[in-house]
Amino acid sequence: MTKQGTALKDQALRLDNQLCFALYSASLAMTKLYKPLLDELGLTYPQYLAMLALWEEDGLSVSQLGERLRLDSGTLTPLLKRLEAAGLVTRLRAVEDERRVHLTLTPAGRKLRARAEKVPGCLLEASQCTPAELVKLTREIQLLRDRLAR
Repeated sequence: MTKQGTALKDQALRLDNQLCFALYSASLAMTKLYKPLLDELGLTYPQYLAMLALWEEDGLSVSQLGERLRLDSGTLTPLLKRLEAAGLVTRLRAVEDERRVHLTLTPAGRKLRARAEKVPGCLLEASQCTPAELVKLTREIQLLRDRLAR
């Protein structure tokens, strides 16, 4: 192997050149930023994601929410039970098919949305990005995610 080939190979295994590490460490930083904001709302990060989806479309079935969040039922069910215990959602079995469970926001769950509206602004401020930059970055990461999922 040539010196140039060896140098390229060495660069390929440098930690700071790994996309996976950039995504992982950015995720850790994001979680650190969100934690105090979500603590004020009484939500964990996965619960926040579930609430975002339900604020967007109330009445989703558990399976629809699982698809939306890319979570399996083993992860989703305990999360939803905690949201129900907190009085934020109700889980109702469908009359036409008892295997289907629909999620409905309670008045407290709908009210929580107003308090959560500050969260995206805090991310925008902390990121020091413009809204357009964050939209572009989000779309690029979503495209990568979708490609990797295939």
